[in-house]
Amino acid sequence: MDGSQPLPSPPGSRPNWRFMVARLSHLVALGFGCGLARVAPGTVGTMGAWLSYLLLARWLGDTQWAVLIAASFVIGVWASNRTAADMKSADPGAIVWDEIVAFWLVLWLAGGDLATQAVCFALFRFFDIVKPPPIRQFERRVAGGLGVMLDDLLAALYALLVLVAWRAL
Repeated sequence: MDGSQPLPSPPGSRPNWRFMVARLSHLVALGFGCGLARVAPGTVGTMGAWLSYLLLARWLGDTQWAVLIAASFVIGVWASNRTAADMKSADPGAIVWDEIVAFWLVLWLAGGDLATQAVCFALFRFFDIVKPPPIRQFERRVAGGLGVMLDDLLAALYALLVLVAWRAL
């Protein structure tokens, strides 16, 4: 699956199913298919994160979530770096593993019912799209897979800060 020959996607083109399954790094970075969405792949990836969180939450406790999120972040740096290089783009919109991992973090730390999770979804998507300072600066200055993963982690932290402030009121 992860052969030695690069499988670049032409710049400006959308990856397809064949590109995604050609390498394990592509499969992960494209969120197991969420990133193939033609419209709003980041939002589709975040919805995939929410669905997978709801399924996994039945079996995972706090320690398992912490390990899963940390390991997924590290794997995401590798997968995003490799996939972005193969796509010849610094941060292709089709890479959604960053949204998945960051939104798992938000859901795990925020807890709550579906209504709270929906607020978290809206907050996270807002900060991921708008990229207020210093998110955009990190996105521009930190290269490779770490940069791809880091900007969404910062958006997650912004969403959590707003949620904490909202709960405090």
